[in-house]
Amino acid sequence: MAERLSIAYSPCPNDTFVFHAWAHGLVPGADAPEVTFADIDITNGLAERGELDVLKISYGALPWVLDEYTLLPCGGALGRGCGPLVLTLPGVASPADLAGKTVAVPSERSTAYLLFRLWAAQAVPGGFGEIVVLPFHEIMPAVRDGRVDAGLVIHEARFTYGKYGLHSLADMGEAWEQETGLPIPLGAIVAKRSLGAERLRAITDAVRASVRQAWASPEASRAYVLEHAQEMDLDVANQHIGLYVTEFTEDLGEEGYAAVRALLTRAAAEGLVPPLDPGALAFG
Repeated sequence: MAERLSIAYSPCPNDTFVFHAWAHGLVPGADAPEVTFADIDITNGLAERGELDVLKISYGALPWVLDEYTLLPCGGALGRGCGPLVLTLPGVASPADLAGKTVAVPSERSTAYLLFRLWAAQAVPGGFGEIVVLPFHEIMPAVRDGRVDAGLVIHEARFTYGKYGLHSLADMGEAWEQETGLPIPLGAIVAKRSLGAERLRAITDAVRASVRQAWASPEASRAYVLEHAQEMDLDVANQHIGLYVTEFTEDLGEEGYAAVRALLTRAAAEGLVPPLDPGALAFG
């Protein structure tokens, strides 16, 4: 019998929604994996160290792990209208006002940070004073309290930043979509190449089946989603799922792969990530 798979993903509603069926042994023919919950910055590090079989990571971290892991063609987060936001206190009139200022970000290996750097190269010609890495949940309070001048936020912050009295200065996803016409690549699912072709195909089938079951019976995962949603109410959790679980979660397809290549090629040209080898994104 094959050894039980290990998987790590975030407690965010999109991940618990997507993986509920597989994690609970509800996918026919697929054993439930051993699940670890961790924020994306931690899973990025786990992947870099090769510590688990299957992980949800940032597309921004993908170039560093492709020697050991392959990108799965399903299960991740790509979409439209779901990009990271740059938040400030009211009164900041334009991105150029951030020149020389301090900006908090959730990770320097995240897709959000890549999109932010690509945007800032044009929008903030004077450059920032300092980039500070803070845990995601500390960023909005830090901006509100004046400890940093701006914050880069992701996920449910799109729905909650108004509660902190903050202003959305720029939408990284909007800038990306206007420039490229492509969806925004945010989170990737990767699996160890050493598992072998047959097992990798079985993992892909299990993930895809889990996504389809989530859509077919959304109420089945509700308790699991809310259990891990970190005090998020049901309406916000549902908005979160609707925004980040898309047709690209079921299958990246040509457009999804084109978006990933575009992001990583542009980032490599700016020296933000290592360049991709031809065929590096091919499954298997």
